[in-house]
Amino acid sequence: MAFLLRTLRLGFANLMLHKLRSLLTALGIIIGVAAVIAMAAHGEGTKQEALRSILDMGANNIIVRSVKPPAPANVGDNAGQRVLSYGILRRDVHRIESTIGPIQAMVPLKRVGSQVINGYNTAPAEVFGTTPQLIEVTSLRLARGRYISELDTQRRDNVAVIGDAVAKRLFPLQDPVGATFRVDEHTFTVIGVLRPIGLAGGAGTALVGRDLNFDIHIPMQVALTSFGDTRMNRGSGTMEITQVELTELVVRTEDKDDVIPLAAKIRRAMDLTHGDKQDVTVIVPLELLTQAERTQFIFTLLIVFIAALSLLVGGIGIMNIMLASVTERTREIGIRRAMGATRQHIIAQFLVETTVLSGVGGVIGVIVGIVLVTALWVISQFQTQLPSPVFSMVYTVIAFCFAVLTGVAFGLYPAIKAAWQDPIVALRHD
Repeated sequence: MAFLLRTLRLGFANLMLHKLRSLLTALGIIIGVAAVIAMAAHGEGTKQEALRSILDMGANNIIVRSVKPPAPANVGDNAGQRVLSYGILRRDVHRIESTIGPIQAMVPLKRVGSQVINGYNTAPAEVFGTTPQLIEVTSLRLARGRYISELDTQRRDNVAVIGDAVAKRLFPLQDPVGATFRVDEHTFTVIGVLRPIGLAGGAGTALVGRDLNFDIHIPMQVALTSFGDTRMNRGSGTMEITQVELTELVVRTEDKDDVIPLAAKIRRAMDLTHGDKQDVTVIVPLELLTQAERTQFIFTLLIVFIAALSLLVGGIGIMNIMLASVTERTREIGIRRAMGATRQHIIAQFLVETTVLSGVGGVIGVIVGIVLVTALWVISQFQTQLPSPVFSMVYTVIAFCFAVLTGVAFGLYPAIKAAWQDPIVALRHD
């Protein structure tokens, strides 16, 4: 024990004689460890956001969505005004209900309207007619008020449940519940406000197809009677008329094991009725979840490879400096051998120095990595498009241990070279 303490003190003393050189030697280790910690935190944050986005869509759900088909290649100059009919049909819903199972619930959504206004306030919102079951089959939750009821649907009341972002845009200085706003020329009364959904920007919006915080839900019967199936989309010098019976269909299964087989049946049914129109797509969150986990595994392997590469460079730097140190300290080695030090003592001395060097570099790298993760977290609070990083203790410990092992491995050859020098030749060295 006393020998180990003396060797540690001697190793520290030798490193402190050349502070700047020791710091530059450990720089590769510092950068490697810090990079691993920062990359792992960013990757974990991105993965968790993607998984949350997928789970918000419902692991037991299958989403059938109308998609605007690509414009035909032979469209001429009259393309500015044309009627485009596409998407899910009501008879598709009847066919799925009667021929495909097991299904726990099936909720339709129909996009209507084009402009959402409250006085001088506007919002880039999307208005959907739907049924009361939507909140039961999705992760939507109310912040205040209530959701659409069967009575609202039967009476065809002009009521609406709005997303969190819509509430902030249309009613910045008042409680939205009980207030009114307009969708085109129709007036609606707010009966509820949804909780914020963590899908704003980034992977969430890409997976869901839109930011759910800008959604407005109205009773399906109101959407049918007040707006119908035809919408006019005005652009710069163009006007496109579209006819879409249903925009989206959320199908929920009783058992998660039924999701994939049921999705395959729905895809076949849609292919039979829609042929080559390419106007309907089937999204399965469970498949996306599996794909995200597979992608994360590949990303983890990439992190390991980059960590190994970065720390390899740091280890080569340590070996280079230690070989130079062996040459500089040849006479010291000869004197120690002449005074009774064994080869094992010399090896231990140099290994302690490389271990201390890589260990201190690893500690500094951990500190720098934590600072980087904190900086990324602060940036993500202002830039909502960036995912919040998630600090990973596992990757931190792995990076630090790998840094120390790298120092030991690359310090072993210089230590052996120093130990096997001829003491007489070493004493004659100037």
